[in-house]
Amino acid sequence: MSDPVSKDWNYHPDLPLADPSIFVWPPRAGFLARWFARNWLSLSERVMMVLLAAALWLWVYPDFSVAATWQWGWVLHVWLANLALVFICAGALHWYFFMRKGQGMRLKFDKRDMAKGNALWSFRNQVHDNMYWSLGSGVFFLTAFQVVTMWLMANGYALTITPMSNPIWFVLSLILLPIWSAFHFYWVHRLLHVPLLYTHVHSLHHRNVNVGPWSGFSMHPVEHLLYCSSLCIHWIVPSDPILVLFHVIYLGPGAAMTHTGYEDLLIKDKRRLALGTFYHQLHHRYYECNYGNQEMPWDRWFGTFHNGTPEGTAETRARKKQMYS
Repeated sequence: MSDPVSKDWNYHPDLPLADPSIFVWPPRAGFLARWFARNWLSLSERVMMVLLAAALWLWVYPDFSVAATWQWGWVLHVWLANLALVFICAGALHWYFFMRKGQGMRLKFDKRDMAKGNALWSFRNQVHDNMYWSLGSGVFFLTAFQVVTMWLMANGYALTITPMSNPIWFVLSLILLPIWSAFHFYWVHRLLHVPLLYTHVHSLHHRNVNVGPWSGFSMHPVEHLLYCSSLCIHWIVPSDPILVLFHVIYLGPGAAMTHTGYEDLLIKDKRRLALGTFYHQLHHRYYECNYGNQEMPWDRWFGTFHNGTPEGTAETRARKKQMYS
C-alpha cells in the first residue's frame, strides 16, 4: 500500500479532513448505521476496552463492595492495578512501534523519533519524562477519582445498575461514555489553553510536538485533576463497575492508544486497529486548533478546525498571532 507523504509529514490521510461527526443535521441514517457497526459491531478499540473492563472487574480489581469503608488495602490494590494497566498498555505500544519498529514508518505521522539528550525533558529523555508524569501524577489522579467513585457506589450515594437489571441503560451508557468524554475533554482543553493555565500547566503536555504512546497521559498534575474529573459523571448518573472500569481504561490506556503517532495498527498490510488521529496530531503541532476530537464537532462550530491543508495551517497561525498579540 502506498502512503500519502508531504514535506511536513511522513504520512497523512486524505486532505482536507472529512467530517466523521455523528452530530450533523439532518441526521444521515446510513452514516449512523456504519458508525455504529464500525465502533460497536466489530472488534474495535472500544469493544476491546469493554472486554478488558469486564475481565479486570472479574479477576483483577477488588469487588466494589469492599469500598464501603476506607481501608488502605483496597485503595492500594486499585492503585497497583491502574499502575500495571497503564504501564502494560503504553509500554507494549511503545515497544512495538518505537523499540521493535514493528511497523517501521508505515502510517506514522511525524518523521522524527522520540527525543533524547534535550534539556527540555526531565532526565533529558522524552520517553522517560512521559513515563514519569504518566505513572506518577497520572495514575494517582486516575486512582483517586476511581476510589471515590467506588466508595460512593458502595455506600449508595451514587446510584448503581447492573447489566441484568437495566440492560438498555447499560448498553446506552457504553455508547454515550466516549461521547461524554469527548464533550468533557473539549471544554477542559479549551480552559487549559487560557494563557495562564497553558504557560504553567498545559505546556508540559505540549512539549510533545511529536507524540508517542507515553505522551498521551503525560500531563501536569493540575491537568490530570481536570482530565480525570470526567469520571465524576458516575457520581450523578446510574452506573455499574464495568462502566466505571471502561471509563478508566478509556482515559488512561486510551490516551496511549490515541497518541501512538500512528494512524492504525497494520497486520499483514491491513488496518486492524484504529489508533492516533491526524486531527489531534495537528493540535500537537499547531496548538490553537482541533481542541476536541472528530466525534464532537465543536471545533467546526467555533472556527478552530484545522483541516490538515496548508490553508488550514495559515488560518491557525493567523488566529494564534491574533490571540497572543
